[in-house]
Amino acid sequence: MKRAVIFDLDGTLADTLESISHCLGLALADCGFEPPEKQACRLLVGDGARMLVARALRRAGDAEGSAVLPRPDADGYVTCPVHLEEVFARYTRYFEKGCMYRVRPYAGIQELLAGLKQAGVKTAVFSNKPHSNAVFVVESLFGKEAFDVILGQQDPLPPKPAPDGVYRILEKLSVTGEETLYTGDSGVDMETGKAAGLMCVGVLWGFRDARELLAHGAQALAEKPQDLLRYL
Repeated sequence: MKRAVIFDLDGTLADTLESISHCLGLALADCGFEPPEKQACRLLVGDGARMLVARALRRAGDAEGSAVLPRPDADGYVTCPVHLEEVFARYTRYFEKGCMYRVRPYAGIQELLAGLKQAGVKTAVFSNKPHSNAVFVVESLFGKEAFDVILGQQDPLPPKPAPDGVYRILEKLSVTGEETLYTGDSGVDMETGKAAGLMCVGVLWGFRDARELLAHGAQALAEKPQDLLRYL
């Protein structure tokens, strides 16, 4: 039996699409760009806030500049849009205040977490959301005692799909990769868990679909939160 489960946050534990699209829209509009529709943001998230803004700017027609991205975008870009830093700074300020805007846990998550705790299974959250925002959202929705570890994006830890954050969580939980299940809603999540050597289960209630999850290494799929229990 697995001794621990590592969860993604956005699109896995909570529906955060409204907060992300709202704050992104405000930041883009401030700089004269057309905000994307909320549902379009499903395909922009997953690689951290800076990449979210970069993808949104490209979609809005911003030109590419000369600055190089820390890592190539999954869409093939290696440079930053011209207005990236300006819009990213605005997005960060808006998101500090609005990261809980209309955020809600997915149906069945609370019951799943209660069942895992009762069974003695350790739980953690690993998110590409900025660390302070990740902690605030998780503790606001589920309380301070729901998870054993919460880890968001922070320097010098590289964001997902790098497995470094998973390794840090395993150390904090005192478990091995073989004893741990990794679950998320995107290809980035599946690549992260696979890189760390964990069993990866993709969830179908989030922002991406089964095709993407399977293409990036999902070993199983869950249609509802309670389905995860069968893989423990």
